[in-house]
Amino acid sequence: MTDHTTDRLVSPMSSDDDFQENSLRPHRLDDYIGQEKVKGNLQILLEAAKLRGEALDHVLLYGPPGLGKTSLSLIISAEMGVSIRMTSGPAIEHAGDLASILTALEERDVLFIDEIHRLSRVVEERLYSAMEDFALDLIIGKGPSARNVRLPLKPFTVVAATTRVGALTAPLRDRFGAIYRLDYYDDAALQQILRRSARILRVEMENDGCVEIARRARGTPRIANRLLRRVRDYAQVRADGIITRDVARLALTALEVDERGLDTSDRTILRTIIEKFDGGPVGVETLAASTSEEVETVEDVYEPYLLQLGFLARTPRGRIATRLAYEHLGIPYRGGPETPGLWDTPTV
Repeated sequence: MTDHTTDRLVSPMSSDDDFQENSLRPHRLDDYIGQEKVKGNLQILLEAAKLRGEALDHVLLYGPPGLGKTSLSLIISAEMGVSIRMTSGPAIEHAGDLASILTALEERDVLFIDEIHRLSRVVEERLYSAMEDFALDLIIGKGPSARNVRLPLKPFTVVAATTRVGALTAPLRDRFGAIYRLDYYDDAALQQILRRSARILRVEMENDGCVEIARRARGTPRIANRLLRRVRDYAQVRADGIITRDVARLALTALEVDERGLDTSDRTILRTIIEKFDGGPVGVETLAASTSEEVETVEDVYEPYLLQLGFLARTPRGRIATRLAYEHLGIPYRGGPETPGLWDTPTV
C-alpha cells in the first residue's frame, strides 16, 4: 500500500511544501479568522486565567486536519505571555520522555501535544496525575526495593489536538477543562484568510480570483494557502503576476483540482465505487485495497470531505456513491441502492 496524502495539493495534512505556513499563521486571537464560537469561548477562558494569574485550564481541540489547531495553541501561549513546548503523541515513546518534558516547563507554560490519541497507554496514565494534580508519579528502582516517588510540577497547561476524538479514552478526555470542535470554514472566511495571506506574500489578487481559490479549498485554510502559493507561481510565469479568475481557473485546472476542490485521488475513490462496485455498497477495507490506500487514510483523509459534499454515504453495509457524485463525474446515474432495509441492515 502507498500513502499519497503528503503529495496531494489538496491534502489537509502538513507537508514539506508548507515551509511558509508559519509566516502566514495569526499570532493573536483577534487576527484568527473563523471559528467564532471557539474564539468567543476561548477569549473568556484566557481573560479569566490572566485575571486570576493562574495557568489556563487544559484545552482539547479536535476536528479535521488543517483547520488551525496548531495556530490556536500558539495563540494561546502568546495571549498568556508564556512559552510553548510542542510535541506529538508518537514522539513521547516512554514515561521518561514525558518526565523530561514536564519538568522543563516553567509556571503557566503551554505544552502542545498533537495527535494526542496516539499516546501510548503507559505515557497516558502518567499524564493523568500531571494534568490533574501537577505532580508526576515515578517508580525508582526495581524489584522489592522499588518505591514510588511523587515529583511536584509547576502549574502548566496542556493544549492537545486530535483528528479522532473518539479514539481518546474517557479518563483522558475528562482531564480537559475546555473541549472545542473546529469545523470546516465557509467560503467567506476562506476569502478573508486568502486576502490576508496575499498581503503577507505581497501577491496582487483580484476579488474574483480570491473567490475561485476559496471555493476549491475544501473548507480548509491550509489548503487555501497552498493553492494560493501555486496559483501565484502560475500567475508570475504565465500571466502578468496578477491573480484573476481566469488565471486561478487555468492554474488549478492544470493542477487537476476541479471546481469542487476534488483532485485525482478523490475522483479515483468515487470512480472505483461507481465503476468497480456498481455504486456500492462496498466495505472500506475492500475500497482501500482497490485504490492502494490504507484504511485509515480512506477514513480520515478522503471520506470526510466527500461526505461533507454529499458525494459519499456511509451505510452499515459499506460506502455508496450518491447521485451527486455521478453528476459531478459526468456519469449517468443508474439508480441508487435505496432498497428497503439497506440503511439499517447490520454489518456482517
